[in-house]
Amino acid sequence: MQKEKAEQLRASEDSAQEKEEISGETGATAPQGEVSKTDGDVETVDPLVELMGEIEILRGELEKAKDQALRAMAEAENTRRRAEREKGDALKYASLSLLRDLVKVADNMSRALNHSAGEEDKQSVGEKALREGVALTEKDLLSAFTRHGVTRIDPAGEPLNPERHEAMFEIPDDKADPGTILQVLEPGWMLHERLIRAARVGVAKKP
Repeated sequence: MQKEKAEQLRASEDSAQEKEEISGETGATAPQGEVSKTDGDVETVDPLVELMGEIEILRGELEKAKDQALRAMAEAENTRRRAEREKGDALKYASLSLLRDLVKVADNMSRALNHSAGEEDKQSVGEKALREGVALTEKDLLSAFTRHGVTRIDPAGEPLNPERHEAMFEIPDDKADPGTILQVLEPGWMLHERLIRAARVGVAKKP
């Protein structure tokens, strides 16, 4: 009886040893997505994991390229708009230097009419005709200015604005607020939003 049990135990050990030998020959299969080891402890990477890593790298490079492309497009659009604006301003204010001379003509016409105002009864027929001609010429000139965006600045009674007015002297006055324009020596002129010439004025100050 004991002899039979010993033979059965020996047979069981032999069977377990054969299974270990077979397992060592074939090698255990590593789970998918993990690093496995072969003979000599050489590591191998799952191709799927390696491919996913490359995809992530390419996705990052794609996002970077898209961002650079959007920035380049935005910069190009800003450059185009700036060029169009500068071109429009060049056309809009091309006559600025000419207008600086023409407003002097308008000022002289206004001075001549103001000087002769109230003297119609003393004037001869020729002088009256001359005055009417000057008045009509001034009217046509101012109409042409208006059509082309030129406006006159006559700031009497307004607060002094250094961007549009040039204070020439101060006038003591206890009724007006300091800095109020009391006298206009020469009117100013504007071309659209750009100053052609500042108005030359006298401003109030406390006595």
